[in-house]
Amino acid sequence: QVQLVESGGGLVQAGGSLRLLCAASGRTFSSFAMGWFRQAPGKEREFVATITRSGGTTYYADSVKGRFTISRDTAKNTVYLQMNSLKPEDTAVYYCAAKADAIYTFYYTREELYNYWGPGTQVTVSS
Repeated sequence: QVQLVESGGGLVQAGGSLRLLCAASGRTFSSFAMGWFRQAPGKEREFVATITRSGGTTYYADSVKGRFTISRDTAKNTVYLQMNSLKPEDTAVYYCAAKADAIYTFYYTREELYNYWGPGTQVTVSS
């Protein structure tokens, strides 16, 4: 079992930046691949970014590539999502997710593969 709590969301103007944090507690953090997903009003939840257990490989949705960066700090049991050049279409609830029993160098983009989810944090980008 692992508990995830996101923070760092808020209201920002277009072109601005936010840094989301996801704090994990419970099972060994290093045993999980981690991901960020988001859900905009009236839309289905979508993949944003993922990072392997090793932290050596990351993968992004095309819509955020070059603007967002996912990273993890195993010592702090925390995964981050640095979001730059934010656009109004980035407005959504952002969720952190953990995939148990992940292969060390694999990343995962499908939400049904993730076992644990945080409650989400709201990000609103004004134009």
